[in-house]
Amino acid sequence: MKLSYFSIIIGLVVQSALAVPKQVKPRRTSSILINPDAQPDLPSPQTARLSPVSPANAGLNLDDIQGDILIGMKKKKELFFFFGIKDAATFKSKLASDIKPLVTNTNQLLSISTQPITALNIAFSHAGLTALGVTDDLGESLFEHGQFADAEALGDLTSNWDPEFAGTNVDGVFLLASDTEQNVEDELANIQSILGDSIIEIKRISGAARPGDQEGHEHFGYMDGISQPAIQGFTQNVLPGQALIAPGEFLLGAAGDATTTRPSWAAGGSFLAFRKMQQKVPEFNKYVVDHALAVPELNQQENTDLFGARLIGRWKSGAPIDLSPLRDDPVLADDNTRNNDFTFDHPDVPGFDFATNQTNCPFSAHIRKTRPRVDLGSENTGHHIIRAGIPYGPEVTDAEHASNTSNIDRGLAFVAYQSSITNGFHFMQIRWVNSANFIFGKPTLPGVDPIIGRVEGTAMDTPRDISGTNPLDPTQIFSLDIEFVINRGGEYFFSPPISALDGRLAA
Repeated sequence: MKLSYFSIIIGLVVQSALAVPKQVKPRRTSSILINPDAQPDLPSPQTARLSPVSPANAGLNLDDIQGDILIGMKKKKELFFFFGIKDAATFKSKLASDIKPLVTNTNQLLSISTQPITALNIAFSHAGLTALGVTDDLGESLFEHGQFADAEALGDLTSNWDPEFAGTNVDGVFLLASDTEQNVEDELANIQSILGDSIIEIKRISGAARPGDQEGHEHFGYMDGISQPAIQGFTQNVLPGQALIAPGEFLLGAAGDATTTRPSWAAGGSFLAFRKMQQKVPEFNKYVVDHALAVPELNQQENTDLFGARLIGRWKSGAPIDLSPLRDDPVLADDNTRNNDFTFDHPDVPGFDFATNQTNCPFSAHIRKTRPRVDLGSENTGHHIIRAGIPYGPEVTDAEHASNTSNIDRGLAFVAYQSSITNGFHFMQIRWVNSANFIFGKPTLPGVDPIIGRVEGTAMDTPRDISGTNPLDPTQIFSLDIEFVINRGGEYFFSPPISALDGRLAA
């Protein structure tokens, strides 16, 4: 039987329709991540995925490592959603079947083409793991007891803590990152719909990279994240001055992990130290103006900027004062092959005594307190952290500028990853940052870190003394009669390998 012209046309249309491929989810055209010139670049997807298997990197499985751990301080928008587990059985079932497929691994974040609309990571407190029936010893006592129990040792006043963090109420945290707040909110709504009444919201904190030319800067105005360490087996182009650290300093079970008794399912996970750090920006700015230095060859504004830079150890651009001791150098700041290439020693300068000379950088400067470099004889590789925090809160208002008083909560949602909280964040805060005697053996005590240091057990208005800040008289003592950063609480979490989400944690 002959086919009519009409039936032939219909057949061609149907055949053509069947040949059209299924629609796929739209691809990203812009990244979730920021990439300021001053900060170290992430490896390319190709080099990261083709890292050779050797004793140095133990063949890192980037498909099983949650993305936030190795990426660090790079997100445009981020939401921390702290939750409690109310129905463990339902939560475990949904974690395995519905949440795990949403969790973003390291490989996915390295290329715009593979980034999800919203990246998702998850971490659990010790109380949260216990609620899931997971009682394995992860080899970290600070994690077991929680951060509230550690608050006094850290120098915190628990009366300043947000009540949601007090005790051990927080079982877990979702970390959601994207390039718009709407994307983040949409994914959170999806998660809440999946988990339903199996969880309860305890707190949420929204963060974002600061706008315009302040992208990558924290709220005091200084470029952040320049000194992130390089990781063996992940970082392919180690920059001059960048510490190259064994992955086991950050990842459980990887080469270099000093604790050998980890459960096998935890390999590739990391301990997450979260801190809500409120920054008193107008008060900091006023203190810097009021204590401007008097270096003869500098004008008033330059002397003001120099005082602030000597508190931090870097200019606002990110240029280190150790290499540019009198004036800012934005060109140096933006060159990540030079802006971290220093040790605080200057053997090429005649008469420079490394043990006493603070002309370039004070012993008390924030970046020197948190990474002393060769002050300890050689680069210390046992106490590094990967910082993955983000600013929270709005920009300072005109009214706050005028009154020199903070009226709005803003600061840093601080995140640090390490394989040992004891040797990482906790050690750094107590032994270096809060110790007036560190860096050790100086004729005049350096004092505490002027930005985040605290004297344990003291009131908020107890002066904290620092020295070395005046290059013309390094013995001059400055009394910090206000705390520029107030810790509002936090928790210690474990960010498990993705394979554990439908494995040990769902068993």
